[in-house]
Amino acid sequence: MRRTGSDTYGEYFDLLRESPEEQEELLDSMSINVTGFFRNPDVWEGVRDVLRDLSASQHTVHVWSAPCADGREPYSLSMLAHDDRKIDESAVEILATDISDDALETARRGVYEESRTTDIGEELDFLSNYDRYIDRDGECFQVRESVQENVTFERHDLINDPPKSGFDLVVCRNLFIYIDNEYKQTMLETILEALRPDGYLVIGKAETIPPALKSAFSVHDGRLRIYQRDDGL
Repeated sequence: MRRTGSDTYGEYFDLLRESPEEQEELLDSMSINVTGFFRNPDVWEGVRDVLRDLSASQHTVHVWSAPCADGREPYSLSMLAHDDRKIDESAVEILATDISDDALETARRGVYEESRTTDIGEELDFLSNYDRYIDRDGECFQVRESVQENVTFERHDLINDPPKSGFDLVVCRNLFIYIDNEYKQTMLETILEALRPDGYLVIGKAETIPPALKSAFSVHDGRLRIYQRDDGL
């Protein structure tokens, strides 16, 4: 309201109804884009094992990162695939989606800068030699083209847009802690529909599968919150 000079809630609401641009601004201001490369390293060890198993059993591995925020999670997936000899990185295809156009624009550029609160070099230390995948210039980090080639970015709303399909692994971490309960089940049903039989789902370590959907998943690693879609669905 301060930014638009609106004196009352009603005045701002009228502006919001008439201005698609302001609707986007409001959505971006309410979006939570906390992310990082290889956030929670122990989880990434579990993701590594899943990618190894998938890579060994099939020609192409389809991965969905949702929401992807500024792109560091899907780029982490791509770097992990490139870094592990037991994973065929050329067979790993990653779709990264988010509701924020600004976040997607940052993600497509693949350029990140350190700040007082973000040590990107420390985030990347999960890999033994991240210089193979990142070009560094002082406090600026550029994801190399070889890593970007595995990732496609696209706008998608998990609540309102149609479901995706055909994924072997969906990574949807630390979203549901911000979502009202009435939408969580609907969003997870969308993700469930996107998974192939026996496909894997990774959620945040502080998140759980709603009781109504627990029968749709088996626990692959409860501590790391890695689940697998049951064969019968």
